[in-house]
Amino acid sequence: MNLQSKRTLRTTVLRLVMVAAAIYAGLALSLYAFQSSLVYVPSRGSGPTPASLGIAYEDVWLTTEDGVRVHGWFVPGAPGGRFALFLHGNAGNLSHLTETVAILHRLGLNALFIDYRGYGMSDGEPGEAGTYADAHAAWRHLVESRGARPERIAVIGRSLGGGVASWLAERERPGALVLESTFTSIPDLAAEMYPGFPVRMLSKIRYDTRGRLPGVRCPVLIVHSPDDELVPFAHGRALLESAGPDAAMLEITGLHNDGFLMSVAVYTGGLRTFLERAIPLP
Repeated sequence: MNLQSKRTLRTTVLRLVMVAAAIYAGLALSLYAFQSSLVYVPSRGSGPTPASLGIAYEDVWLTTEDGVRVHGWFVPGAPGGRFALFLHGNAGNLSHLTETVAILHRLGLNALFIDYRGYGMSDGEPGEAGTYADAHAAWRHLVESRGARPERIAVIGRSLGGGVASWLAERERPGALVLESTFTSIPDLAAEMYPGFPVRMLSKIRYDTRGRLPGVRCPVLIVHSPDDELVPFAHGRALLESAGPDAAMLEITGLHNDGFLMSVAVYTGGLRTFLERAIPLP
């Protein structure tokens, strides 16, 4: 190979490296810039309600501490019984929760379900701090408007809702915390989904579920499926290890979004057993 050929080869290789670096930098920048749209996938508007299943409910409108109006459902259960605050995942809205409403209703729970800001009929745009404020407004509603004693409230979070629920349980002191199909943190999950990118450094959204659990002072139930294709079962195991001696694991089957339905008998029975132990009634 003559000198000119060597120079041409070096120039070609350098250009390819520069193109590859530009593509990599562009993808990393996109992950940083558009991470909110990757995490939050809200559905606006309304749809089926508990009434479609013959279950009585009340529309609830809450105003958060930062002035955002969010929508929820309150589904009455057994008088004098346990309360539940249910926090859903990153996609959809309340209208996708009717099966969950039916399950918690069969358990006799007086349950409040909310749509985060930007979801369903709630105002605003979703964000990490906003979801925390929304959950806290729902907690205050149960305690201040419904007369629920904190030790009689189970906070239940599914998927991203588990990150919100762990924040609330660390801040307040509910009677129980249930984490369904929940990740240890957004940076941990993103690092597995986008290997090769510095997502831990790029992540503005945290939801550090595992980091909050040592500060939670109530019994914790981790619900997870080994078949979960979005949040690996190892995340559930890691949460169990971080939650302390009062924590338990309920292993279900099925995929990320339908495990609780595919395992409805195991799921319902496990919830009942856990809540009877964590929140005993007189």
